[in-house]
Amino acid sequence: MATPYAKLPGWVEYVLIPLINLIVAFAVAGLVVLLVGESPIRAATLLVDGAFGYGEGIGYTLYYATTFIFTGLAVAVAFHCKLFNIGGEGQAYIGGIGVALACLTFDTILPWYLTFIVATIGAALFGAAWAFIPAYLRAKRGSHIVITTIMFNFIASSVMIYLLVEVMKPAGTMSPQTRTFAEGGQLPQLDWLMAIFGLDIGGAPFNVSFLLAIAAAIFVWVLIWRTKLGYEIRTMGYSEKAARYAGIKDSRIIIIAMLISGALAGMMALNPIMGEQGRMQLDFVAGAGFVGIAVALMGRSHPAGIIPAAILFGMLYQGGAEISFEMPEISRDMIVIIQGLVILFAGALENTFRPAISRFFGARAAKTPPVSVGSAG
Repeated sequence: MATPYAKLPGWVEYVLIPLINLIVAFAVAGLVVLLVGESPIRAATLLVDGAFGYGEGIGYTLYYATTFIFTGLAVAVAFHCKLFNIGGEGQAYIGGIGVALACLTFDTILPWYLTFIVATIGAALFGAAWAFIPAYLRAKRGSHIVITTIMFNFIASSVMIYLLVEVMKPAGTMSPQTRTFAEGGQLPQLDWLMAIFGLDIGGAPFNVSFLLAIAAAIFVWVLIWRTKLGYEIRTMGYSEKAARYAGIKDSRIIIIAMLISGALAGMMALNPIMGEQGRMQLDFVAGAGFVGIAVALMGRSHPAGIIPAAILFGMLYQGGAEISFEMPEISRDMIVIIQGLVILFAGALENTFRPAISRFFGARAAKTPPVSVGSAG
């Protein structure tokens, strides 16, 4: 039987261990850069400067982070119920259909903020609906959630191709995409927000869906840690037997957790469709559902950790583009390798250094003399 890990202080669990994993990941990535004959220090400088060195770079970093906050939160909610939802890609695809239908219907009738509300509801409902069948099969038939959700990713991709080619594509055009939305279907940039800090984001598509992502993070925190439903979800995650013994209906909680997870993944579509492209195109998800798994793991499934983890991956995307432009020897594939190393150490190898850290803090606790309590009198 495996020995359970010792209880560690919160700052060690949520700050120190992820930071060590991240440092090791970048150290290994530096060795990869060195192997191709380039300077790891210059690559690291370009990575940080490309992501945070100027206004437009920051805008792109936060644009990517917005997407990853949604998908990270989606994975985290399912994690708390001990469900490994890797169907975020498919749920985001189907959520995008809800966004596109809202925009195509109301973009010439309503102002953007009302269309945004309708599109948000549509994205959440469509994403939740796509998560319902895997949730039902898991709750009622015991089907493996990983298998069903990954199968639904492929089905969603096929549905998206069919709709864009056969149904939603404007007549007389060849590209598999919807028409460009009118002004009422496009989100404004948050340039005014960045201007407060003296930054000009230029053409970066950093938009108001970022504010919705922050609101979603607050919602998840309140839901999981401040409500009865959240307590039931966490109880299911710790022990299904204990939850059933306490009178919690496991099938109900599984379905609700997956519906919330699917809704959050579906809302990710607002950022690229309404905030950047102004239309729905193929592959607008671009792997964000899978990146959300790494974001949730690195953020320890807590919104306070997911937001900086999402910004980190936004930095890798934006800074990686800067590296591939300034250092031609480091291709875009090399950037993917660096991202993969971060995912590897944040996910599969997240507990590599935990035993040593546990021993270190256990030894320190053992050396601390007990506090003597004097007798009264």
